[in-house]
Amino acid sequence: MSKHSKKSSSLLHYPVLVVFSLFFVGLFALDLITPDRAYSEMENTTLSQRPALTQLSAKGLNSYFTAYTKYVKDQVFGRDQWISLQSVVETTLLQKEQNGGILLGKEHMMFPRTFGLLDSETRTLPKNTAAVESLCQRYPGKVNVLLAPAASDIYKENVPANAPLLDEDTYLDRLSAAVQAAGGRFVDVRQVLAAHKSEYIYYRTDHHWTTLGAYYAYGQLCAELGLTPFDTAAHTALTANSFYGTHYSKARTWNAVPDTITYYDLPNSLTIYNVTAAGQPTDGETTGLYDTDKLNVYDKYAMFLHGNNGLSRIEGEGTGKILVIKDSYANCFAPYLTANYAAIDVVDFRNYNYGLDQLIADNDYDQILVLYSFDSFKSDPYLYRAGVVG
Repeated sequence: MSKHSKKSSSLLHYPVLVVFSLFFVGLFALDLITPDRAYSEMENTTLSQRPALTQLSAKGLNSYFTAYTKYVKDQVFGRDQWISLQSVVETTLLQKEQNGGILLGKEHMMFPRTFGLLDSETRTLPKNTAAVESLCQRYPGKVNVLLAPAASDIYKENVPANAPLLDEDTYLDRLSAAVQAAGGRFVDVRQVLAAHKSEYIYYRTDHHWTTLGAYYAYGQLCAELGLTPFDTAAHTALTANSFYGTHYSKARTWNAVPDTITYYDLPNSLTIYNVTAAGQPTDGETTGLYDTDKLNVYDKYAMFLHGNNGLSRIEGEGTGKILVIKDSYANCFAPYLTANYAAIDVVDFRNYNYGLDQLIADNDYDQILVLYSFDSFKSDPYLYRAGVVG
């Protein structure tokens, strides 16, 4: 028997080794011919690109191999399918109640694994509270603060048993007292949302409230300001199906139930401004309220208000002006305000690097609304700008 035959015969005694070897050789070959991806829509994240070796020192080689390991992980062939397979094994076979930092609750609801404030949040939350207090003091009687509670605060019974989630109610109570003591109005929406919890007011797979949840919160604001609410019956409701949100991107459970986005067919215009170095609006692009092209991509929620623009204005049918200082929870909320105000100016500090006093002086707003989820309020590194004087 030839040496080649003996070697082949001996390999046959290790079929698992042969299969695994062929598998990894095939995977390596597929990686070589598969183009790298810059972005993962499913995970809503930028993927690592092939690193370059710039230094032949020990430090340079260490940095290169660290970056290359992350690159291989991000660009492995069938990455999305591997992540989904891992989720199936962990949640179905191992019966895990969490995956990817997401708690898997009853009625297919997903909740972030927030057991306490992060170290950074223990510093940011007091700063943001002080910024809002300062805003209330500078514009007494005009500032309304509406903080949306997390779905886990409304649907406590759907959270996996014994999960020690952050006690949001304690923090919201403190914020309410601080805002009112500073001369502002705290619009507490917890009770109205709890009263409608049997309805579809939070997405199952995403961290936002639904358009219906936003409407109930908006109704609470109207009640406190003496406004007539937007008449949903007078407008056509449109829907977009197969929405998988940010929680699903992390958990990737095989049995997730997709969400439905609802929005109203409104003719109002939205102007997205460019901003000068002094923070003043200049020429901008005028469009409709919704970027419906986003309904054809993974992040469908980005269709509301064309995403998180620094400064924009919605033209309404009401009277007067309101300034909305917000996170993305306000994106599906703001269209309702078209029934009450002639102009709704919207500021998102993630893309607006200025204070507010000059903008408020130039526009003489009737009301100012600070609308955030509590989750982003406690962590937003930019909200301090609301407290900047001048």
